[in-house]
Amino acid sequence: MSSLEHRTVVSSFIFKFPEDDLTKKPQVALFRRSDKVNTYQHKLAPIAGSVEKTDSSPLAAAWREIEEETTLTSSSLRLFRQGKPYSFIDESIGREWTINPFAFVLRSAKEGNPGKSGIHIDWEHEGYEWFDPDAVNDSDDFGGVPRLLESLRRVWFNIDLGDDAGNILRDGLVTLQMDHESGARQLASKALEIFIEVVKKLEVGSPETWWRNVRFAGWHLWKNGRESMGASILNVVLSSLAIIESKLPPDGQLQRDSIRSIIDALQQYAQQRHRDRSRVAESCKGFFESHYSGLETLRILMLSCSSTISYSLESVLKSTKAHLDVRILESRPLFEGVKTADALASFAKTHNIPANITVFTDASVGEAARGVDLVLLGADLIDRQGNVSNKTGSLPAVLVAKHVSPQVKTVILSEREKVLPFEPPQPEENDADEIAQSWGQLRLMEGRPGQSAAQFAVRNVYFEWVPAELIDIHVTEGGTMKTEEIAEWADEVRERADRFFTVL
Repeated sequence: MSSLEHRTVVSSFIFKFPEDDLTKKPQVALFRRSDKVNTYQHKLAPIAGSVEKTDSSPLAAAWREIEEETTLTSSSLRLFRQGKPYSFIDESIGREWTINPFAFVLRSAKEGNPGKSGIHIDWEHEGYEWFDPDAVNDSDDFGGVPRLLESLRRVWFNIDLGDDAGNILRDGLVTLQMDHESGARQLASKALEIFIEVVKKLEVGSPETWWRNVRFAGWHLWKNGRESMGASILNVVLSSLAIIESKLPPDGQLQRDSIRSIIDALQQYAQQRHRDRSRVAESCKGFFESHYSGLETLRILMLSCSSTISYSLESVLKSTKAHLDVRILESRPLFEGVKTADALASFAKTHNIPANITVFTDASVGEAARGVDLVLLGADLIDRQGNVSNKTGSLPAVLVAKHVSPQVKTVILSEREKVLPFEPPQPEENDADEIAQSWGQLRLMEGRPGQSAAQFAVRNVYFEWVPAELIDIHVTEGGTMKTEEIAEWADEVRERADRFFTVL
């Protein structure tokens, strides 16, 4: 066989839902390739194109190709799902393809967008049609490009999971995506509940197919739930898959009794995981006792809302002899810091514990950080080098604290499940209205009538990275953790993830 040319491409499916209702069955657009393209002329396909060296990621390539070939942009579309990449060889044209599937949802006209009328195809296509996803197939009569169905099923998982399990996973992903209140640990707990419900509803046919569908459901929870907080979800999914694997019958015969046993084991794991947060609290209490037991007053700067930190500080409040002076930044735009302060103050009052709990505006971090002994942060992601992704405002808090209080220590309090062994996801941005709603009657320039060459935008970035060199100590359920130990744990997680997901 002659040498193959390798090409990495994106395949982007555009869906439209009736009345923008994600609970209803959508249609998917397929575009008929023109006679001017090099391969698969006149075949039906999603929007496809090569990932170029100038593209920052496959997703960036997908957005670029969609705009080039349809004129649609993020104002007309939103990312729906990403699918697991896969590769195949087409010997007829001497190519090895690596496919990165994506799914996008067409915003409706009622949102002020042109809807499907906004699709204007370029020279690469001679037309497009809308299809029921269940009607798409790989037959010659259908006339699609090679592996069309394989690409589609990786983003439209109802094809494999069935409607019962698929709809539970669909609704669960939306729940995770829309949850801007929960911390990473809480979000992972919700993901585990969703996973259990999906496993309950999966059709039991071929054991090999069932096990593949279970792993695919877990992959989607990790990648399409809320990936910016996905390390905890990944670790929970991997632990769940290990439990399921251990319960698979050795004779390969998967019966309803086997499923019940698996469900029981997963529910026990969920309960055990809930109890495990006390281990982090004990580590936190031990760290405080060993480092700050001689202080009359312990001054702490923190922000946002971390269930791990809140639970641990409650334990510290009950046991420490030092007077706690806790300063909490309000944490815009959703003011999670205010909620944390209120909960800690209520706890201290209920237990008659003397403590000062003070809320500061994010902008007054210079005053809040003056004289503090430590900056106490949670983590949404920790990479294998020990860098930490956390709520926006974390990096300024650390930098300012080190400037105005040179003796300060930066402490990360989190479970090991926050360690992510893969490249971190793209930065998460959310609705600008979350920011603008606190402005009251102030009008946004972007909302004013009239044409202008001036460009105005509001960015609502949720997370930022605190470099490892600014972090003094990581405290986990196993005690303090050095950077090399984080790397070793990341390698363990990577090995488990590769074992369960590589062959999907």
